[in-house]
Amino acid sequence: MGASARLLRAVIMGAPGSGKGTVSSRITKHFELRHLSSGDLLRDNILRGTGFPRTLPQAEALDRAYQIDTVINLNVPFEVIKQRLTARWIHPSSGRVYNMEFSPPKTVGIDDLTGEPLIQREDDRPETVVKRLKAYEAQTEPVLEYYQKKGVLETFSGTETNKIWPYVYAFLQTKVPQVNQKASVTP
Repeated sequence: MGASARLLRAVIMGAPGSGKGTVSSRITKHFELRHLSSGDLLRDNILRGTGFPRTLPQAEALDRAYQIDTVINLNVPFEVIKQRLTARWIHPSSGRVYNMEFSPPKTVGIDDLTGEPLIQREDDRPETVVKRLKAYEAQTEPVLEYYQKKGVLETFSGTETNKIWPYVYAFLQTKVPQVNQKASVTP
């Protein structure tokens, strides 16, 4: 099957910390699709002083440039996201991520491999997380409504990525054939 036969233009939406990166990596593993992180692109665009689609006018502009096949919305309660993000610490030079609740380092505050200190990103601090979540909700509600009216929005609700994933996986199987037949619905 040629690459063009597997082309799927999907937008994955969800509040910061909702599991977009995890779901995206599983999609690329199971379906061999390419993943572009809006968060990474957004941070890069901010550094360069350019913009990136997050608002209704930007979504409309994206639609004019590309036909979006589906929008996957990860609906995770904000309180769960707040707990996830405020427990997240990173090793700056490698990008390794630790979560103090479910994947902590062997020694608190220290990277397992290098012994170097971990940091908490400014946008993972509790007061910043609350602001980010409120801003996300205000900005994206019209975007979600827009995609709902277009008939391309699929919302998956839950508190854990491992519980949401099987539903996303089943949905995507209707959109694109699974390339990696050895991989199953399991993460």
